[in-house]
Amino acid sequence: MKNIQVIDRAENCIFPIYQVTDKEFSVLFPGDRQDIEYAEDFAARVGHHAAGKILQKIWERPIRKQDIVGLHGTLFYEYEDRRTHFPVSKRECDFSHSVLNEAQRKMHSEAKV
Repeated sequence: MKNIQVIDRAENCIFPIYQVTDKEFSVLFPGDRQDIEYAEDFAARVGHHAAGKILQKIWERPIRKQDIVGLHGTLFYEYEDRRTHFPVSKRECDFSHSVLNEAQRKMHSEAKV
């Protein structure tokens, strides 16, 4: 099982974390080392009906933040207007160095090796 965090634009959002199977993760995040996805892209890629079925199963597996071992992906809802701030690759390690602090730049540089 892997863990994903859901971030949406709701004022009352608590940014929950859910457990997903390896298969669900590969459908949600199909790119090489992809760890960012937009719900709208996911639904467009697999179809709204299929996306709803997959997400309904995932919503039944919340996990408390203090109980997770690793965070493997982030699913964004309603972030269309902020896409320009995210890497096209949908990989956190590909953020522009200008938005990362020195420790983050070093971490991501080492991870790419």
